Amino acid sequence: MSKITTIKDDEINKLYDDIKGLIDQSKNKIYKTVNTEMINLYWNIGKIIVEKQNGQDRAKYGDYLIEKLSNQLTNEFGKGFSTRNLKRMRKLYLYYPKRTTMLSQLTWSHYLELIKIDDETKRNFYMNECINSNWDVRELQRQRTTLLYERIATSKDKSKIPELSTKGNSIYESKDIIKDPFVLEFLDIKENKNYLESDLEKNILEHLKEFLLELGKGFTFVGNQVRITIDTEHFYPDLVFYNRILNCFVIIDLKIGKVTHKDIGQMQMYVNYYDRVIKKENENKTIGILLSTDKNETIVKYTLPEDNKTIFSSEFRLTIPSEKEFVDVIEDEKKNLELV
Repeated sequence: MSKITTIKDDEINKLYDDIKGLIDQSKNKIYKTVNTEMINLYWNIGKIIVEKQNGQDRAKYGDYLIEKLSNQLTNEFGKGFSTRNLKRMRKLYLYYPKRTTMLSQLTWSHYLELIKIDDETKRNFYMNECINSNWDVRELQRQRTTLLYERIATSKDKSKIPELSTKGNSIYESKDIIKDPFVLEFLDIKENKNYLESDLEKNILEHLKEFLLELGKGFTFVGNQVRITIDTEHFYPDLVFYNRILNCFVIIDLKIGKVTHKDIGQMQMYVNYYDRVIKKENENKTIGILLSTDKNETIVKYTLPEDNKTIFSSEFRLTIPSEKEFVDVIEDEKKNLELV
């Protein structure tokens, strides 16, 4: 028997994994290099166009200049230099006039979405979130559509809102992980369809990746229906997560309909149990979130202490409302905060 036949499969598999790792590593480096060069090229093209337009009748001269450039560049280098794309390159430079290393951390596809946002503060927020949370373009589109910036800004203290532009959504305290509303359109449950809380939980588990993205930074899944035993009674919180940034457990109970004082009392028991039995000394206090179709804010306000920082009630939506509907929700939330 030749020596080659004595090589074990696991040895070959190990060699394969090592080589595959090298190939993947090299491909990622090549991709990053190509992407960096592409963004630099498009930024520089935009810069040249903008500088040439200075002092000219921008609307008339600019269109003429871009059209002529497009024809010549397309003839020489093929597609990719249409008038539409040249205008996008121009806009890239106008919106990001300072070329930093941060610029090359995203793809051209990301920038095609970002330059649609005229508001600089909001645009910078989404740029930072893309980088910090490693969003692909599809997730960026979804978060824009669901007005993530507005939902987070509503829940923030006014003093923290400017930071959204420079750092994205920074997590400092329990309230920073709360959105209102949470948008769960990826569950594909119709608003007018009768469904149970168990159906909602099942759908969330089937779309756990999307749910984690909606929850935000730092979340890892611990389990569902994790049993709590007190004396001889058993209780089952719907969903348990751990947030690595806040260094604490996060318990989520799902509710169809209005949140009641009983729901709040039960969540308080879950939170107390985790704080006293489960969490370690170096971990922070457990957070409880009642996620419902009607957060019943008045009941929550008068059931919990004024200095409450651990239990929150937030609504969820199963469809993406129109921008006007979202704005109305956010304005109502602002009024409620002013009354508190």
